[in-house]
Amino acid sequence: MPTPNVTRAHDGRLSRLSKFAFGAGDLGPAVVSAIQSLFLFAFLINVAGLRPAAAGTVLLIVKIWDAVNDPLVGTLSDRTRSGRGRRRPWMLFGAIPFGVAFFLLWLVPPLSPTGLFWYYLIVLILLDTMTTVVNVPYAALTAELTQDYDERTNLNSYRFGFSILGSVTAAALHGIIVGRFEDVYVGHAVSAGIWAVVISAPFFFTVAFIREPERASQSHREALGFWAGIKIAFGNRPFVYVTLIYLLSWLTFQFIQNNLLLYVTYWVGAADMFPFLVLTVQVSAFIFLLVWTWVSQKAGKTRVYYWGMSFFVAVLAGLYFLQPGQVGLLFVLGALAGVGVAIVYLVPWSMLPDVIELDELETGQRREGVFYGFFVFLQKLGLSLGVWVSGLILDYAGYIRDAPGQATPVQPPDVLQALRVLVGPIPAVVLLLSFIVVAAYPITREKHAEIRARLAALGGSGGS
Repeated sequence: MPTPNVTRAHDGRLSRLSKFAFGAGDLGPAVVSAIQSLFLFAFLINVAGLRPAAAGTVLLIVKIWDAVNDPLVGTLSDRTRSGRGRRRPWMLFGAIPFGVAFFLLWLVPPLSPTGLFWYYLIVLILLDTMTTVVNVPYAALTAELTQDYDERTNLNSYRFGFSILGSVTAAALHGIIVGRFEDVYVGHAVSAGIWAVVISAPFFFTVAFIREPERASQSHREALGFWAGIKIAFGNRPFVYVTLIYLLSWLTFQFIQNNLLLYVTYWVGAADMFPFLVLTVQVSAFIFLLVWTWVSQKAGKTRVYYWGMSFFVAVLAGLYFLQPGQVGLLFVLGALAGVGVAIVYLVPWSMLPDVIELDELETGQRREGVFYGFFVFLQKLGLSLGVWVSGLILDYAGYIRDAPGQATPVQPPDVLQALRVLVGPIPAVVLLLSFIVVAAYPITREKHAEIRARLAALGGSGGS
């Protein structure tokens, strides 16, 4: 008996089950991203014993591999032909290795500092590769499941609803689980083992309840080669704009996440409140994700970006001027930060499918994998650039390592000032640069409708 098609509701729009199943696929990557962003830098320097600059260098080297593997997997998934479609086989067979690689990252083997450097470099390359294997094909489904301008924003609200849920849960519980063990090394291993299962399981649910439309496996021309695909992708001016918007907004977010634990610990003096602060930010972001999804349907994506991110800049200024001991004000700023964090999740990802359809109009190809490969690369590049720059700055400022089992050190004034700058002025400047790019982004709701109409006339996906 054939498997029923659960992808679309009777009116041609996506069914709620499909949106739910699709959204669940971002739970695992969100958990990994949250734990890495909030805890990995501190883990590498305070638990594993790497110098800040060495920890940042490890992550930056991984991005050199990323520059190849993300678009490469995207291209390969575009060319995949199977009974399960182009994207789902990658998620199905990559889910378990993804979890194993994450578990290995949080172990501290008995090696020399040089040995540890190479261990974490190899494990991070493995984890990075498996993240690409499951996440790039998953992300590419966005443009294939629906062609409606506003429905894509709604679909992404499900995705990033799960993303925020995963981030909230991981950020709140990871530190608590680790803290339940006297031995910090055992605590990290136990927590990593739990999350390894959590991040793998949802992909099986997504694969079971999502059906790739038949048109997604069709191509109007002979498949392009890898480098030809990259050349055409970056010849697409709106795609360049969207990638810059995403890189700058995500880099802003990563500067804050990478340094927030250290900032709260050493500058504010409220390390024990950190899980609750993250919970506050993410719950606020979830609420505003729903708000901005609704507002975007009325006002458009670019206006929503300007409004939300202008507010975010004000919050970043508040973080810089916050004084030690002002825990209540810290939580107020954390709640207000959700206004901008929701925009980072929502707007660039909802712009990208529109760009892909412009590419289809110009090339006759459905090449979601190439475009989403670059987007996932930029997400991880933002994380690594944030850690690398932060590591260099903190090393130069004279950061004192917090060794396990010892009292929390008093950081010198230069380190405290560096932490304030890393969560305030630096991300604010990066974010303001994105406003220039948003102003040049050309695909409005009206322009998208024109692209869809021309695709329909040519018999492309716009007519599906």
